[in-house]
Amino acid sequence: MTFTTRIKEEISKLPFDYVTVRSELSAFIRYDGKYDKEKIELVMENASVARRMYKIIKNLYHVNIYVTVRIQKRFRTKQIYILEIKDQVPFILEDLCIFKNNKKIAPEEYLLENKEDKIAFIQGLFLACGSVNDPKVSGYHMEFVVHAKKDAIYFSKILKELDIPTKILKRNNRYMIYLKSAENISDIIKMFNAINSLFYFEDIRIYRDHKNMVNRLNNCELANQEKTIKTGMVQIENINYLKEHNLIDLLDERTKDVIKYREKYPDVSFLELAEIISSETGKPIGKSGVNHCFIKMRDLVKRHQAKASQNDIN
Repeated sequence: MTFTTRIKEEISKLPFDYVTVRSELSAFIRYDGKYDKEKIELVMENASVARRMYKIIKNLYHVNIYVTVRIQKRFRTKQIYILEIKDQVPFILEDLCIFKNNKKIAPEEYLLENKEDKIAFIQGLFLACGSVNDPKVSGYHMEFVVHAKKDAIYFSKILKELDIPTKILKRNNRYMIYLKSAENISDIIKMFNAINSLFYFEDIRIYRDHKNMVNRLNNCELANQEKTIKTGMVQIENINYLKEHNLIDLLDERTKDVIKYREKYPDVSFLELAEIISSETGKPIGKSGVNHCFIKMRDLVKRHQAKASQNDIN
């Protein structure tokens, strides 16, 4: 079972909210149904979704619904569920703000007056043409695929009003409204009241975030370690230069101590070196003190090199 199927089945088992259920049904028929003034036809692969649509239509309009189950054997065997409504079709389509006077009603004319209606509309659209990647096996991605650009723009506007930004992409002859933010996908699943799916999504999200954080910390630690080693190598080169040119005696005793312990511990950081010197010599020194000593040493090397270069020129 895919993660999309898992969410849709959980949604399908939720009780109806008869105040907003028309918005859910309107979105489902509008974006996944075939209809004219004579008949409404809904074709679904998910038995739970088919059962929910059947119950909603039956409870709202009390009409006869013809149910057909077909077996499809292309690539894999699966059942297709077909619902046909032939009674009161013009009334149903008009009541759902889909069709009126032989003319399809534009999506923007369907007024969603409150947040609950908007969520129900999104839920119906998700059941009709939505999908979401399983966070365990791939990146975060939720999408809704519709036929017309104006429908994509309208739906994107609804989500924006709920503080969920989306992007629109044309795919072949259809339009995909998609989002890749884990937080926004989580918010939508929460809107659907698919609690079990939400817990699953959040568990994977927390695990991945923790893993990424650990990787970042490891990378930072490795980078810092490489920087410390590189710095230590430069300081050892300066120390060797001072020794080769008999310049060590020009430095104060504290700097000589730092040089001595740097030679002994070439790979440790300034803080670690300061702690070692303080512990072994009984002379307290901090990280900044160690750094200051190395600056003195570096400046002495530079002055001597500059003087030697000048002498060569002369």
